[in-house]
Amino acid sequence: MTTFLQLHLLTVYPPSNPNRDDQGRPKEARYGGTPRLRLSSQSIKRALRFSEPFRVGLAGNLGQRTKLIGNEIRKHLEARDVPADEAYRIASEVAKAFGKLAAQDKKRPELIQGTTLAFISPEERRFAIDLAEKAVAGDALPAGKDLAKTVLRTADGAVDVAMFGRMLADHSDFSRDAAVQVGHAITTHRAQSEDDYFTALDDLKTREDDAGGGHLGEHAFGSGVYYLYACVNCDLLVDNLGKDRNLARRGIDALVRALATATPTGKQNSHAHHPRAAYLRAEIGTATPRDLTGAFFQAVKGDDLLGASIEALESMAARIDTAYGPAAERQAIMNVMQGAGTLEDIAAFAVSAVPQDG
Repeated sequence: MTTFLQLHLLTVYPPSNPNRDDQGRPKEARYGGTPRLRLSSQSIKRALRFSEPFRVGLAGNLGQRTKLIGNEIRKHLEARDVPADEAYRIASEVAKAFGKLAAQDKKRPELIQGTTLAFISPEERRFAIDLAEKAVAGDALPAGKDLAKTVLRTADGAVDVAMFGRMLADHSDFSRDAAVQVGHAITTHRAQSEDDYFTALDDLKTREDDAGGGHLGEHAFGSGVYYLYACVNCDLLVDNLGKDRNLARRGIDALVRALATATPTGKQNSHAHHPRAAYLRAEIGTATPRDLTGAFFQAVKGDDLLGASIEALESMAARIDTAYGPAAERQAIMNVMQGAGTLEDIAAFAVSAVPQDG
């Protein structure tokens, strides 16, 4: 049976705008007929990948999402004194392992760019560069499926690719199913963005010149208690990492720490939002996963929105367990307001979902 690690977080955000819509306003959603503020799962996953727990704890085991791998190969070859036209030709051919290439840019004819973002592991990057160097030495380049088989992998040591998956339309055999699902975070209560009208002064303009401001602007922000749900398929994570259980454990440790501390950084210089989870519930078991968003279908109200949110979350978990049976065999909780549990405790508990090798 599959082992799942489920994570439920409540985080209090101050007035901020970490994840903007197409008009620059905080993203929103309607839930239970009530407007809520929202953080997209995409913005959260990027924040996780660039967080300190990932960058430091998983250094050397993180991929890159890019259209520019061909350009990197070209620059690598040119740095080794390969003529520019040959470097361009070889790099363009090798880059096709990751997908179709865009038409040559007339303004930047040396640029090699794919048509879609490809999530590339460090190992695949090395294979691509090695293949390009062999081509420089005179070896024939493989093409089509043979090129993909030479460069791409279905499992390796890239933890973020293993967690969040990838889709390669041109080489679907090398797509990877995500071992980690991350939901959109929404406020547990009614919340809408607010508008801030502001001015900026010109330091060199005197009152005698003009008493008015040098710039006028408008900015939107919001605040609230956000619920976030994430689910880890621990067995799939181990498989995606080539059966490296210890690396999977390191990945889970980084994931838990990042979920509790990382945030999308939109307008962060304007608001200095650096929130940390006030409540974190971790569950390990083999039962079918279930999120607890339904706890907030009826928007939380009152003077203590965080306390009411915690109560609603725990109540919904107990009710689902009563109706369907226990959703997990084990659980651990960190409740900052009650001084119960620590992030170290939760991380150690979560890592135990994947037994060590041997």
